[in-house]
Amino acid sequence: MNPLSLSRSECCCGAIGRAGLNVSCVSSKIKKIDWSGMAVRYIGSKARLAEAILDIIGDPSKGSSHFVDGFCGTGIVARAAALRGWSVTGNDTLLSATYLADALLYNEHELDFARIGDYAAAIAELNKAEAANGFIWRTYSPASSMFCNYERRYFTEDNARRIDGVRNLIADWHERGLIGYREQALLVADLIEATNDIANIAGTYGCFLKKWTSQSEGKLVLVPRTLFPRRIDHKMNVGDVFNITTSESDTVYLDPPYTKRQYASYYHIPETIAYHDEPTVEGVAGLRPWKHIASPFCYKARALHAISDCIGRLRAKRVFLSYSSQGHVALDDLLTTLPNNGRVTVHQLGEIGRYRPNRIAAEGDASVEEYLIEVTKDGRA
Repeated sequence: MNPLSLSRSECCCGAIGRAGLNVSCVSSKIKKIDWSGMAVRYIGSKARLAEAILDIIGDPSKGSSHFVDGFCGTGIVARAAALRGWSVTGNDTLLSATYLADALLYNEHELDFARIGDYAAAIAELNKAEAANGFIWRTYSPASSMFCNYERRYFTEDNARRIDGVRNLIADWHERGLIGYREQALLVADLIEATNDIANIAGTYGCFLKKWTSQSEGKLVLVPRTLFPRRIDHKMNVGDVFNITTSESDTVYLDPPYTKRQYASYYHIPETIAYHDEPTVEGVAGLRPWKHIASPFCYKARALHAISDCIGRLRAKRVFLSYSSQGHVALDDLLTTLPNNGRVTVHQLGEIGRYRPNRIAAEGDASVEEYLIEVTKDGRA
């Protein structure tokens, strides 16, 4: 039986796919999440699937306690792993993503805000930061019409000035040695999340809305987060997934892009906030340069080879791949290719609502089927 054709009831009965592929179903464990409460609405977020994914991956053991998230995004799955007791290493091509992911894992005992007061005092000071006519104001608010050929409406002028002022103060504290890398990363993550609350966008920063929403007309306010309940071993790296280093005992989780959407272009403003730079931007959307980090997983002709090559380069013997029926690589093609890397088990997680960024996309299916594909290597390099 072709695993693509399995109904959910057949999967739950323990059906076996073609060529002896194991197929399981854990759709009943999908967590229902109120998207309105999420700090950053991220394409492909596994917020509703993280617990089900970790139920399949399992808890750390004496011989395997290190969890590597090759495409960490905002860190949802990495945090779920950490809550299970795994030590965590994350990787992403976007600096802003690694800040957001690390912020979910920081514990109060690894942070030092003593020169400012404490974490809450730092947030309070940032909310009082002097507004500035900086890069965000010049480039992504209506003030942009004075500096280029476009009037961009990502933020009101007041909120854009506040973003610039807060980011300037964070940079000033860091330059003066009042905070270190961790504190800076946490505060920038808090700023990115607060910025998302007042951005005049439909979900990503790929474009702005023509009319102001009530949300975008609110005031930028940073809110201190609840920190991770205990101190754990964690590290986030900015880089290419093909360059990550793993050991045979590591457990690796991969959640590559499924479609043509390049995250570097969809989240260009959080990147600019993270880097605190002033790149040369292009077009109506004001995109920062991103093609140098374009993902091969986003190109239909290259994605299948990229997935197989990525898994093949890993020394880790246990690799888990998230994939979706929305992806431009057919599940059949994956199941034909991945056995070259090891023994394959397909876990069918069930249906979730599909991200629909525009009217054309909204005309498609309302939901997609999500899978977790487990590849267990048998010694082949």
